[in-house]
Amino acid sequence: MENNFKSGFVSIIGMPNVGKSTLLNKIIGQKIAIVSSKPQTTRNKILAVYTTDKEQIIFTDTPGIHKPKNKLGEYMVNAAAESMEDTDAVVFVTDAEKGFRDAEKAIIESIGKIPAVLVINKIDRVKKEELLPLISKYTELCDFAAVVPISAKHGDGISALIDEIEKFLIEGPAFYDEDTVTDQPERQLAAEIIREKMLWLLDKEIPHGIAISIEKVKEKEKNTEIHAVIYCEKDSHKGIILGKGGEMIKKIGTMAREDIEKMLDKKVYLELWVKVKPNWRNSDFMMKNFGYSNE
Repeated sequence: MENNFKSGFVSIIGMPNVGKSTLLNKIIGQKIAIVSSKPQTTRNKILAVYTTDKEQIIFTDTPGIHKPKNKLGEYMVNAAAESMEDTDAVVFVTDAEKGFRDAEKAIIESIGKIPAVLVINKIDRVKKEELLPLISKYTELCDFAAVVPISAKHGDGISALIDEIEKFLIEGPAFYDEDTVTDQPERQLAAEIIREKMLWLLDKEIPHGIAISIEKVKEKEKNTEIHAVIYCEKDSHKGIILGKGGEMIKKIGTMAREDIEKMLDKKVYLELWVKVKPNWRNSDFMMKNFGYSNE
């Protein structure tokens, strides 16, 4: 690594479903955060590390900031707010297709005096002439250090965004080894991959009441055995997750296993069970059990 090596911490914030996780995955070059078209997909603060010969950027992808309806929602909003503490810069991501929303005002105000880059995502879905009026609405509220229009899905504008972030880095050592890409343990990544497939395959309300517990991981010479329990809040939801003749749970398992195999680079045997835990999203004990705790 070069002598004038630079590093820094950057928080990615914004409303739910604006493409923060897709952006993070594109920057890192592999799946770190799960993605879906449903809002509030990300629940935890996810740390991802981008390292080159001259710099290291530690990104935190945060849950979308929204009005919480339960203790899980409160945890998610707190995780997003905490990510801005001790950060060197903020990347505020918006959705060009949805345009400016009043709820974004409070998020912009929460940035305070932290250097911030405005990222207008999903530019592939709008006409170019629509961008300037949209950008002006945001820049009236905050003196952004830079504005970068991107398409996280297609990778457009990503290098320009990195160039802007580099301006906030400070000369100093790397915080992580150069081969580190995330602080998420493999168990957590496997659980999130299972949850992602459920977000894709199930009705919009059901996945928000789901938590995944990895009960056992058994490493073998030629494969890895993973036993996971899917917790839901209602018996009716359990029936939908299992599907007729177990078809849905098989589909979830097959799709998740394929992604987990890519992550581990080996064969995976994945076994899934479904259990009901009513109202777990409002239980401090269950929240802590599933890893959603601010302590």
